[in-house]
Amino acid sequence: MTKPTPSYLTGFGNEFATEAVAGALPQGRNSPQRAPFDLYPELISGTAFTAPRAANRRTWLYRRQPSVVSGGYQGYTQPFWRTGAAGGVPTPPEPLRWSPFAIPDAPADFVDGMRTVVANGDPEAQTGVAVHVYLANRSMLRRAFVNADGEMLLVPQHGRLHITTELGVMDVKPGDVALVPRGMAFKVELPDGPSRGYVCENYGAFFRLPELGPIGSNGLANARDFCTPVAAFEDSPGNYELIKKYGGTLWTAPMRQSPFNVVAWHGNLVPFKYDTANFMTIGSISHDHPDPSIFTVLTSPSDTPGTANCDFVIFPPRWMVAEDTFRPPWYHRNLMSEFMGLVYGQYDAKPEGFKPGGASLHNCMVPHGPDEEAYEKASTAPLAPHKLDNTLAIMFESRYRFIPTEFAMTGGALDTRYAECWQGLQDQFKGT
Repeated sequence: MTKPTPSYLTGFGNEFATEAVAGALPQGRNSPQRAPFDLYPELISGTAFTAPRAANRRTWLYRRQPSVVSGGYQGYTQPFWRTGAAGGVPTPPEPLRWSPFAIPDAPADFVDGMRTVVANGDPEAQTGVAVHVYLANRSMLRRAFVNADGEMLLVPQHGRLHITTELGVMDVKPGDVALVPRGMAFKVELPDGPSRGYVCENYGAFFRLPELGPIGSNGLANARDFCTPVAAFEDSPGNYELIKKYGGTLWTAPMRQSPFNVVAWHGNLVPFKYDTANFMTIGSISHDHPDPSIFTVLTSPSDTPGTANCDFVIFPPRWMVAEDTFRPPWYHRNLMSEFMGLVYGQYDAKPEGFKPGGASLHNCMVPHGPDEEAYEKASTAPLAPHKLDNTLAIMFESRYRFIPTEFAMTGGALDTRYAECWQGLQDQFKGT
């Protein structure tokens, strides 16, 4: 079977229409008595039918066999994938940091290589998120995965991903991010061999673009830079294994056909990818380090305006020009909890110990900020303009406390000496 070459439609939240075979999309109606080419119409709804028009998300699929054609489900064992706050262990009220997570030698694809690091909320209440790392060393070939608990935001850190979805295919490299909607089948292949990255499993409201307010009509992540795959289908006989995450439990069922048999589709519930190099960074050009909210790419709102279920934030290459300003982030305690990862390069507030493929957690009201080396350097450095280059850090920020898992606390990557990086900060008061 020849793999389809990725091709994309652009825009965020658009109403798309695409067909892999000309004439496969019905015209003027969604569900004719007989669809073109005797395809099966199938609707996937990401919101309630009566959601406001602007918020409604759904896509019509025209497929060779409907997705109900599968065998009975049985339990599937994956001991490292946890769901919601209930899957965690007691959380110490201190900063936590992890060294780069090692990719195992034992065979593991994207599903089997998933390791939950922190989680909060409850998918049954449709609140909160989980943050995982995937540590994979083989491709998913005749396997597909469906997450009925939440949408999945994928951030590759080492190695490209070739992602096949029901709506088409995407190639995603480190520096890109990709999102697969809740309930949509996909599989992940590894063109570069062993691969590692971060995943945010969002149980709450859809990730969407943040409002721009006084920034105006342009800036941050622009809608035109999001890429959704065109229709493409597998034309290959043979069985598939379908793995489904449902209510925090994994299940497996056989399928006699490929789940990637959608010949045409139209709608606005779609997978997409985004190249973070296109992010239009906003920053101070006078004084003071601004709040990290200006680096928000996507936001999942909660029922409290301005307080996100989850914000996805990046810290990309950017110029630093502010005068009479301590340029790294200040010391702070936040209502919002912060989980950070590093895709490549060095993060300016933590030059030592925070490595690509690792992570840190600064929970609600836990003090954190630059380590001793970063403080001394930033307090005495000439304030000439300079560029933070060859760096990409990410952050998942949530109104809910992140609860680490047993794997996070005992899996071998926890940096038990993290707190030492602040112990050299001395009382330098020069008053009387």
